[in-house]
Amino acid sequence: MIRALYTSVSGLITQEAKQNVITNNLANVNTVGFKSDNLLVKKFDDVLIENYDKIVNGKNQQNIIGSLSQGSKIDGIQTNYTQGTIEDTDKWSDFSIEGRGFFTVSDKNNIFYTRDGHFHVNSQGYLVNDNGQNILGVNVDNNGTTISNPMPIQVGNEKIKLQSDGTFEIGNKRYKFNVVDFQNYNELKKIGDNLYLGQNPINNKNITIKQNSLEKSNVNVIDEMVNMLTVMRTFESNQKIIQSIDETLGKTVNEVGTVR
Repeated sequence: MIRALYTSVSGLITQEAKQNVITNNLANVNTVGFKSDNLLVKKFDDVLIENYDKIVNGKNQQNIIGSLSQGSKIDGIQTNYTQGTIEDTDKWSDFSIEGRGFFTVSDKNNIFYTRDGHFHVNSQGYLVNDNGQNILGVNVDNNGTTISNPMPIQVGNEKIKLQSDGTFEIGNKRYKFNVVDFQNYNELKKIGDNLYLGQNPINNKNITIKQNSLEKSNVNVIDEMVNMLTVMRTFESNQKIIQSIDETLGKTVNEVGTVR
């Protein structure tokens, strides 16, 4: 009975965590470039139930009755990197990536990667995201070959006009966004709702960047609402089981030692 209580409690903890993930997905349904998350759950190892009731040749014979589940546990959070819908805008500083890849942004201490291409120019003339982090680009030659390390893009009073090859000119210099990709997206670490940390970024020449457009969140509201209802029902079922066990234990304790 106590084991059943532990199993139900582990179920409550898991369902609460699922609800938090679903709630965060729904809260970011309008966040540019947001990728939905899914809670991964796995069972604790089952245990075998045995008894020694059967007697063979005068000795108790061990019998396996079956297995008993010990509940579930959280195994991590998996991000769905499926591309969201590309929506046209009327802002020259809005950009989207079609297919794989990430924009590179930086603050004073870290380099991050994001699918959010909603940029603007700050008071110092640098292209930044909504968090104030610098958007990184690289200088390229006339053949589109990179000739510099990634650096913040200083636009000044100019406007970027993206060419078909993904390059743009500012003053007398030619740039392109420092867009990178990764071999295994499962190794990326999500920071907040829209930034990622990753090791060993790679260049993907097939990445396409589109101007005057943004990638919408890939959250499917209907699916998330269905998931929420499922979580609520499962949570309620576990609550009822715990309540039933609690009542049974209370009755047992109160009746222990009672002489009739």
